Amino acid sequence: MTGGQRPAKLGFGGAAIGNLYRPVGEEAARATIDAAWDRGIRAFDTAPHYGFGLSERRLGDALAERDPDGTAFVSTKVGRVLQPVPDRDLGRERQGFVSPEPVESAFDYSRDGVLRSFDASLRRLRRDRIDLLLAHDLGAMTHGADAGAQMATFLDGGYPAMRALREAGVTGAIGIGVNEIAVCEELLDQIELDAILLAGRYTLLEQGALDSLLPRCQAMGVRLILGGPYNSGILATGTGGNARYNYDAAPATIVRRVDAIAAICARHAVPMAAAALQFAMAHPAVDTVIPGMADAEEVTQSLALAALPLPPALWHDLIDAGLVRADAPVPSSETA
Repeated sequence: MTGGQRPAKLGFGGAAIGNLYRPVGEEAARATIDAAWDRGIRAFDTAPHYGFGLSERRLGDALAERDPDGTAFVSTKVGRVLQPVPDRDLGRERQGFVSPEPVESAFDYSRDGVLRSFDASLRRLRRDRIDLLLAHDLGAMTHGADAGAQMATFLDGGYPAMRALREAGVTGAIGIGVNEIAVCEELLDQIELDAILLAGRYTLLEQGALDSLLPRCQAMGVRLILGGPYNSGILATGTGGNARYNYDAAPATIVRRVDAIAAICARHAVPMAAAALQFAMAHPAVDTVIPGMADAEEVTQSLALAALPLPPALWHDLIDAGLVRADAPVPSSETA
């Protein structure tokens, strides 16, 4: 694959340009989006929650210039509304973001909340249509004991609103963007979904989605997008320093597993991040993988990792060590 060609399935995850965990300046964010566009990336995912509108605004401003005809595929999310917080210290991390926006997000899966969120996203993104609209962070992992009540609100109000938006043609498709498998299965039992964005649950570390969800998506024709291919960073950085897993400090069991993966990758002179990204891209059910990109260098790195030739022996050793399931599709050649 030539250096300027976009590897199949690679898209742009927009949380980082919303100042996830650390500030990213306006010029750096714009340079990141420009680099992605210049290197052929055309799928961009964002959400109102990412920097409390910051990620959407930055993406909208850049694409208004780079893509005036609206050829890019843009997905965003509903399920949260932004509320003013005039008393917050905007220089500190809030809900995971260091954002200058004087608002914060609050869950609202009601019909009114979904419609208000969608209209605000259109304004920030400077578009009259969203290609894919996803209900954000349903499920017990986010809501705990309140998950059932939030789900009921969504099914009674938010989901019918999303269907109405699709029927009106202002979004091309609807789905969910979540961090857990169980809620995907629950909703597939009850409603029609065009797409699922699943973050962190089908990776080099976690392959439980092979049991049912991925085959089910294939059988039902549900488009699958994978976020978090590095499990919040630990599969890219390794276990040293402030390694994050699932947006938090990595537990000892995960550290041991990552160290074992890293040792096999090192034995084959393969960056672990390349193995992680290409593993996520290899499953035929997966339409797009959207690693977060915080600067132009990370765009270049992502493209290089996605195109790096990997030896088949790497996958054999990971499978033999019990780190990759034998039924998991892996890149089939040295030019993944």
